[in-house]
Amino acid sequence: MKVLVLFYSTWGHIYRMMEATAEGAKEVPGADVIMRRVPETASYELLKQIGAADAQKAFDHVPIVTLDEMAAADAFIFGTPTRYGNMIGQMRTFLDSLGALWAKDTFVGKVSSVISSSGTQHGGQESTILTFIPTLLHLGMIYVGLPYSFGGQRRMDEITGGSPYGASTIAGAHGERWPSENELAAALYQGKHVASIAAKLFG
Repeated sequence: MKVLVLFYSTWGHIYRMMEATAEGAKEVPGADVIMRRVPETASYELLKQIGAADAQKAFDHVPIVTLDEMAAADAFIFGTPTRYGNMIGQMRTFLDSLGALWAKDTFVGKVSSVISSSGTQHGGQESTILTFIPTLLHLGMIYVGLPYSFGGQRRMDEITGGSPYGASTIAGAHGERWPSENELAAALYQGKHVASIAAKLFG
């Protein structure tokens, strides 16, 4: 049972969340978990200008995903930063390249889930996941969120990401805030939850 943890990260916040997600998925017996990233579409000059070029060195060892890996996976957990309430352009461009696999019904009945991040508490974490879901449904996937059995969603003692739609984190206006313990726990829980469901279907 193959679980593909696929992400784009600008400064590393989503990468850290997806690391936790992968850890959770690996807890499920029989889960073969791999982490991959989508291709970069922004120029190096632009990444350098916004301060992301150096930050991305922390996860540039993660291989770029291939279409063969997409076809082979049974479950997908996507990670994307928020851009104006939607997924980032790099993720959108990659998803738009899946037409040939879509035409073969490659993804029908497979499990999917999404994790997001935003700069502020109300910066579009939920809308990014919600606007991601239609693409997954068009591909024929089954969507799995983050159930309230993860008790961290009910916390009122701190500002935290996370909703029934999926785990999320708040990066801060300048990327100064890193995923909290609760947000990482949500990502880990979601990874295990998705892999558990996939194991029941494909294990």
